Amino acid sequence: MRNITGSVLVEIGFPSNEAFGKALKVLKKNAKRNGLENLLAEVKLVLENPADFTEHALWADAANELIAIEARKKFMIPLKEEALPFAVYGETQIEQGAFDQMKTAMRLPVTAFGALMPDAHQGYGLPIGGVLATKDAIIPYGVGVDIGCRMCLSIYDIPRDFYFGNEAQLKRELIAYSRFGAGAGWTRGMKADHAILERDEFKQIPMLKTLMDKAHTQLGTSGGGNHFVEFGLLEVLQEDESINIPKGTYLALLTHSGSRGLGATIAGHYTKVAKENCVLPDEARNLAYLDLNSDNGKEYWAAMNLAGDYASACHHVIHDRITKAIGATCLKRVENHHNFAWKEVHFGEEYIVHRKGATPAAAGVLGIIPGSMTAPGFLVKGKGKPEALASASHGAGRQMSRTQAFKTVKQDELKEILKTHGVTLIGAGLDEAPMAYKNIDEVMKSQEDLVDVLARFTPKMVRMAEDGSRED
Repeated sequence: MRNITGSVLVEIGFPSNEAFGKALKVLKKNAKRNGLENLLAEVKLVLENPADFTEHALWADAANELIAIEARKKFMIPLKEEALPFAVYGETQIEQGAFDQMKTAMRLPVTAFGALMPDAHQGYGLPIGGVLATKDAIIPYGVGVDIGCRMCLSIYDIPRDFYFGNEAQLKRELIAYSRFGAGAGWTRGMKADHAILERDEFKQIPMLKTLMDKAHTQLGTSGGGNHFVEFGLLEVLQEDESINIPKGTYLALLTHSGSRGLGATIAGHYTKVAKENCVLPDEARNLAYLDLNSDNGKEYWAAMNLAGDYASACHHVIHDRITKAIGATCLKRVENHHNFAWKEVHFGEEYIVHRKGATPAAAGVLGIIPGSMTAPGFLVKGKGKPEALASASHGAGRQMSRTQAFKTVKQDELKEILKTHGVTLIGAGLDEAPMAYKNIDEVMKSQEDLVDVLARFTPKMVRMAEDGSRED
């Protein structure tokens, strides 16, 4: 029996659309009883004449979906014949899939400008590291599933040597005041209170009303994937009035996470709404957009902003708890979204600027660009480069997919590189190993025109999801 994957449907010319998964499900469920080759012969007939199979015991779902797709094509919005040009930074470091996705995004009728950051890699819809300016339109998948995913850095009034004499205490507090794993939340005694939970959007937007309890439970948690809470040593390289901290090396806390289940549910709901109301060719279907002046567009905009503020609140809860636990004073806190959309003026007009895995870098704006669990991160100040739509990378960017990393990286290799860099790791799967990421120094060199580096953060104690789980 052949291993049944989507490739068997691709081989017979089945298009990659909403019916694909339904057809594949039939193959997997019935191949042993009916015979794979017989089913493949049948599915070819379904593809040719779906109307003949609308009540078929096996193929009705796939057939009806194919008919619905054809019906929607009557309302399909055509793409521009040619992709608009877009700025690229670190071209040699970017995979072809990211270029292809960006070119498709630049063919949308609502697109005005775009840029690709040096950490870019292929994602869903807009590539990770893609920046896209649209006119009066918002793309849910241009923002991403983890709405408002962000970095947050607290710089403490504690010199570097404190870390090496107090590792046990720091580890204890890091474990006590962080929670990881898809779906993870706090139990009753540890739930945090925050003004974000009193926001009117929870009452005014129907789909948010049922999410209040989950939002409360997950407030101040980090989820899974590449999210982390870590202690490190921050070396201030430039004395700048924007941070107002003397040169030197300080203990710091750095976190990376987003809006948890709240944001994921919002993204899923409005992506579906966008696809139902904005029919695009197959190659662009994940770039379905909402008119910002429509009721759905206004509702998504409000929900997105709530999710972004909720993500910020999650970081503040984590930082405030850990700061208090170690008895520190925070000299400066810096944070920034990198999965979000903003109303901004570029080249004399207002646009909706989507930054999916890209850091805002307007002139004078502070941001954090992390490396990996052993590679440095950077506190930067934006230069406001117009061609980059005042953006920079959001990290080093992956050079291995999660699947490839699991297959390639060995546990002994990870242990050795952690030992070499003197990093204590709590949790994390092999998919987050340092070798799965690009060289952060090369990425930073590719964007010297976009940001100035003010400080360098060296990770020392890193906590991530123990099972390597993805976000919920």
